[in-house]
Amino acid sequence: MEPSTEIKQAIAAFARGEPVMVFDSDFRERETDLLWPAAAATPAIMRRLRQDCGGLLFLAIGDDVGEMFGLPWLQDIHTHPTLVSENPVLGALITNDLEYDNRSAFTLSLNHRDTYTGITDHDRALTTRRFGELANEMKDENQEVAIKALGAEFRTPGHIPLCREARGGLSVRQGHTELAVAIARLAGLSACTIGAEMLQPDGDRALPVEEARAYARTHNIPMLTGSDIMNQFNIEE
Repeated sequence: MEPSTEIKQAIAAFARGEPVMVFDSDFRERETDLLWPAAAATPAIMRRLRQDCGGLLFLAIGDDVGEMFGLPWLQDIHTHPTLVSENPVLGALITNDLEYDNRSAFTLSLNHRDTYTGITDHDRALTTRRFGELANEMKDENQEVAIKALGAEFRTPGHIPLCREARGGLSVRQGHTELAVAIARLAGLSACTIGAEMLQPDGDRALPVEEARAYARTHNIPMLTGSDIMNQFNIEE
């Protein structure tokens, strides 16, 4: 499908290291994310995500990046029979009642080893930027080399939660993680995107989509929907 003007503008902006906004769907979480390429992260960007969005700062990574670094889904760890046997609370806390999905995208959380607490805008920018850069640096290496490089620079747990794309991507799951990494791929970048959900000022609900569109117009940020992105991959919602 020939990309629309909105898609072309969003792809070009993201490729330049500029933000893009994505509203998932009226049929899913009904949330808008403010997104940047991970490798472009700066303290100012982290501050803006924190102050203008209000939701969780998350680093969305492609399944290929997760596989390269051997990053497991937390849901798989938390339901492992041995761990549940040793820690019965995991069985009590099982994720089996999500209203919008049946799988969580969360994998490990990280801090760069050169951070102090890991929570400041400076620290979170360093963790995010270096992860994005390292993912690109390791793309032609085998998993053993990539894991060693990851461990040399990062520790877990940390203050940047990573969300890993489902195997099969948008064809099997149309979540914020899959949409965020799809934007990076369309822009020709490594599948690592930093973002946060936009909430109402009081934090009680997601920011209504029309208010998100007004923010996008005010700040000249391209805004897309999940359908816009999926159409580029010939995937029906």
